[in-house]
Amino acid sequence: MLKKLTHSIIVLAIVVNVSFAGGFQINEHGARAMAMAGAFTGLADDPSALFYNGAGLTQLSGTHIVAGVTLIAPSASFRGPSPAITEYSLQDQLFHPINFYITHQFDEKWYVGLGINNPYGLGTRWDDDWVGKYLALDTEIRTFYFTPTVAYKVNDNLSLSAGFVFAYGDVKIIRFSNLYPFDGDVKVSLTGDGTAIGFTAGVLFKPSDLMQFGLSFRSNNTFSFSGTAESEGPAALSANYPKGDIAAEVTTPMNVTFGAAVFPSKCLTVTTDFQYIGWSSYDQLAVDFKDPKYSDLAAVRDYENTYIARLGAEYKLTDNFALRGGIFYDNNPVKDEYVEPTLPDSDRLGFNIGLGYKLTEKLSVDLAYLFLRFNEREITNSKENYSGISGADAPFNGVYNSSAHLFGINFSYGL
Repeated sequence: MLKKLTHSIIVLAIVVNVSFAGGFQINEHGARAMAMAGAFTGLADDPSALFYNGAGLTQLSGTHIVAGVTLIAPSASFRGPSPAITEYSLQDQLFHPINFYITHQFDEKWYVGLGINNPYGLGTRWDDDWVGKYLALDTEIRTFYFTPTVAYKVNDNLSLSAGFVFAYGDVKIIRFSNLYPFDGDVKVSLTGDGTAIGFTAGVLFKPSDLMQFGLSFRSNNTFSFSGTAESEGPAALSANYPKGDIAAEVTTPMNVTFGAAVFPSKCLTVTTDFQYIGWSSYDQLAVDFKDPKYSDLAAVRDYENTYIARLGAEYKLTDNFALRGGIFYDNNPVKDEYVEPTLPDSDRLGFNIGLGYKLTEKLSVDLAYLFLRFNEREITNSKENYSGISGADAPFNGVYNSSAHLFGINFSYGL
């Protein structure tokens, strides 16, 4: 039984890194950019450039302060495990990643800014008695990124930027393990936190008044997580429950994005982005147990590099009012055999709309809505196993369906 429970906590710790995958990477960090499907790298002409392309800061005169939030309401269901067709649904949750930007122009050449946001996060929560409770029950991860950035205007056509990243993250993961051959379950909980550092870089090139191009780079960030495992179950067996300190390193992927903005008229802007995400660096996770009675092990994840293609537009009805829209396709990095209910990930389409209104000469508000539709994903070759009441492992095959509604709002103030 000790070996079985040791395996349970290893699987639990592995979930820490799984939670950083495509479904938990948040790219909506400004309502204006969000309404344009995130196709903002080549435009980058408001303070959210600190996330999308820091070189765009050279388009902002004076001092600007922006604050906002994105409300995310995900839903997902699982039908199975095959050949069963019973359907189970995620509990309703509402997440609220924030964004805050402040920028300042020192002179005609030098610009600085600070961005604070949550680019990785969210979670999943299933009912205590659902069939997959031995794989996932309650998972949530949060990250806070602080990115001071400097931009330099080489000339009227070319700008460059560089930024430093300090990140903090914490995680909560809860699942059950079966005590077979004994009766009952043990609830295993893991909480932990860690920090990471990294950097960003950006280029903005304007060959003419009709178009401009952007290129941005965000490095991977390696979080050194330390956590504590706790277990709840029958008191007579508690001596064998996994508990104590655990450590793991978790690396988020690097991102490279190329974008373009075209200005067919004074009223219309059309943008496009191609974002490349280097998930292949995530091939395994090594877990270190502080208690020597638990063996240090590694698990294969074997993620694939992936991409997001985006198209957006903005139309200014008046000097104070603008309408926006866009669409994007997000290709997920998780192979079929590694899909499981902690992250019911799939390729997805995003449909975006929004508007901006200038309330006063210095104050404006931006609103955005995104409907995210995941492709139905049927898994027939799962390498994730669940333990039923018999204690025998069985593949967790079945069908996942997911969607999400996102609402964004930002207030901007210029000095």
